Amino acid sequence: MNQQQQERPILAITMGDPAGCGPEIIVKALSDRSIYEICRPLVFGDAKRLALAATILNSPLHIAGLAKVAKGSFKHGTIDVLDFSNIPADLPFGQVNPQAGHAAYQYIEAAVQAAMAGEVTGVVTAPINKEALHLGGHDFPGHTEILGELSNSHDYAMLLASEALRVIHVTTHVSMVQAASMITKERVLRIIRLADRTLRLLGIDQPRIAVAGFNAHAGENGLFGREDIDEIVPAVEEACKEGMNVTGPISPDTVFYRAACRKEFDIVVVMYHDQGHIPIKLLGFDSGINVTVGLPFLRSSVDHGTAFDIAGQGLAEDGSMKAAIEFAARAANGARTAR
Repeated sequence: MNQQQQERPILAITMGDPAGCGPEIIVKALSDRSIYEICRPLVFGDAKRLALAATILNSPLHIAGLAKVAKGSFKHGTIDVLDFSNIPADLPFGQVNPQAGHAAYQYIEAAVQAAMAGEVTGVVTAPINKEALHLGGHDFPGHTEILGELSNSHDYAMLLASEALRVIHVTTHVSMVQAASMITKERVLRIIRLADRTLRLLGIDQPRIAVAGFNAHAGENGLFGREDIDEIVPAVEEACKEGMNVTGPISPDTVFYRAACRKEFDIVVVMYHDQGHIPIKLLGFDSGINVTVGLPFLRSSVDHGTAFDIAGQGLAEDGSMKAAIEFAARAANGARTAR
């Protein structure tokens, strides 16, 4: 392997819930030769399940089960799999299963360990099923919280990206009542800083950051709620003092149009889960990606679920998976350049 090939980042791709679409979208994505030109992909999963997915897709790709990261060939035409062999061969597609939920957790856990040990540069995750995860003995709201706990991280956030729009969340998997109580100057400022740092890694020298308001019309000077004026405004002012290009709070009913259509901003800091997820999924349901920023390693993911209704039929689209791999490779190269 020449030096240029060795410099490509090794990315751990977790297979997700084996009963879902993860195996299929991974096989589809890794059939694209261009993926191997920008990274060295290594699947953390079950080799037999990926081989079944390849059969369903009539794919000529060879599935190579490995015991160690270092054994990967990382050549197009072969999918290297760190093989856990942890699911039954007859596991049905499209059904919630505790064995599948536990297996999905094991793939994530091992990928995080490899990332923390420096064996891989980043982690790309296929979708998990939260019900199966819970039935399998792992009580987490989702990937973001799993990754935070496994890496002992506290300063992290969810970023969603499509071709038209990027958003980063101040709060995610909590009730609206909890979200309101969590919107503080300190928390908003922390997310603004994470947004600025992440976009600089992606090659944007002066990120233009918009901050969405929490209440209707960004609170209308306190008339519709105090969160905007008491917490968000001071955070924006402090970020500007630190030299960041930040505008807000901007009324939530206009900020996404200004960012996605008028291209005034590179990213929008959003206050709660649906405020960010709805515009992203409207503008790029099949190609959007989910990124956890602030971890000790890079992590990106598809921005869709396990697609149990079509899993095992070869119908799932791989656009989001390819975008997630490409994002991770680009960010890894940016981080290396920045050092």
